[in-house]
Amino acid sequence: MDLGKLSKERKYVSDVTLSDEGKKVTVAGWVYDDRDLGKVRFIVLRDVSGELQVTGVKGETEEKIFKLMGGISRESAVVIKGIVKKSPKAPGGRELFPSEIDILSKAEHPLPIDVSDFSKTELPKRLDYRFLDLHRKRTQAIFRIQSTLMQGYREFMVGEGAIEANFPSIIGSSSEGGTELFKAKYFEKEVYLSQSCQLYKQMVACAMEKVFAVFTVWRAEKHNTIRHLNESRQFDFEMAFADEFVAMDYLARSLQFAVKKIIEKNSKELELLGIKLKVPTTKYMTFKEANELLKKHKVETSPNDLTGEGEKKLGELFPDVIVFVHDWPLEGKTFYIMPKGKDLSCGFDAIYKGMEISSGGQRIHLPELLTERLKAKGLNPKDFTSYIDSFRYGAPPHAGFGMGVERLTMVMLELNNIREAVMFPRDRDRLTP
Repeated sequence: MDLGKLSKERKYVSDVTLSDEGKKVTVAGWVYDDRDLGKVRFIVLRDVSGELQVTGVKGETEEKIFKLMGGISRESAVVIKGIVKKSPKAPGGRELFPSEIDILSKAEHPLPIDVSDFSKTELPKRLDYRFLDLHRKRTQAIFRIQSTLMQGYREFMVGEGAIEANFPSIIGSSSEGGTELFKAKYFEKEVYLSQSCQLYKQMVACAMEKVFAVFTVWRAEKHNTIRHLNESRQFDFEMAFADEFVAMDYLARSLQFAVKKIIEKNSKELELLGIKLKVPTTKYMTFKEANELLKKHKVETSPNDLTGEGEKKLGELFPDVIVFVHDWPLEGKTFYIMPKGKDLSCGFDAIYKGMEISSGGQRIHLPELLTERLKAKGLNPKDFTSYIDSFRYGAPPHAGFGMGVERLTMVMLELNNIREAVMFPRDRDRLTP
């Protein structure tokens, strides 16, 4: 098979229309389904754009082609040439009568998982064979939407004048405090996989004003929940001459922009998944106000954090709303969040559809105060010398946020497990494929 020639000749099946009736076309893809009615044989060919029915008729289709149509295993990769004909009963009102079929790669059978649209194979098994699970239209729909989400975020940020930056994944000490770090050997030194690009994006924002990234983070917590991963992607943003309310505004508008893009571009995928997505509105409340509201609804509260039950209730009370909970207790935020008085902070969390999707706030830009807060959190300022020093030379007030890509995808598409929103998940038990 001349793949260069195929690339030039091939039509995606969605481009095969009734205007091609009577014409010879070349298509390529996977055998999604097949039926043998004796004198008539059908193959449903699937590529990334859709499906096309291929019909062979005994006595009309060349004998070797007709025979071949009865023996191609499902999910085999094939190239088919044939004549397009009108067919009211076929999907799209057209079908292909084959004159040539080339099997590029035969799929072994039985398939280890069910790759139908309504697979009954359990998620762990599907993840074991993720490369095959990606053949499913429902699985593809999730990642098509996630792709639009990432493109939308980037498009919004570039439109706002922010630069996209890449940051180190290997660090010499904790980015955010705590001990849940993955250690690695770096020549003669011990290093860690980054928990966050937080410290670096602050340094860039203090020089270039607006910076964003789609950054991979690693967290070594030994959890095994439906909403946590040990490797994940994060939308990061940081802006100079800004406080937490400016950061919240950018978060809201970036998400609204991306959701609008998804609604416009991925209507078929949303329909397939049964999701009626709306562009979210916003609501602001203090941590105190949020807890008072939750207590009225007899929901358990925490002095320094929102409980999972509390997040869920806020989602029920404010559907299709990004709920910004600000004036967060200082005790409940990391060392780099700016204090607000004695006990409060300039930190916030964003709750969407009953789950936290982001945290952020105004950062500390004063070296002495930063040193004080590091000590208060039980961290050694010497481990953060270069970070502290970066604020000694005209660093302005600044603010930003981090927002989990997979967590947001899970919430938006109402998935039961965050692993469905990751092509190849990494948790405490899974390292392959």
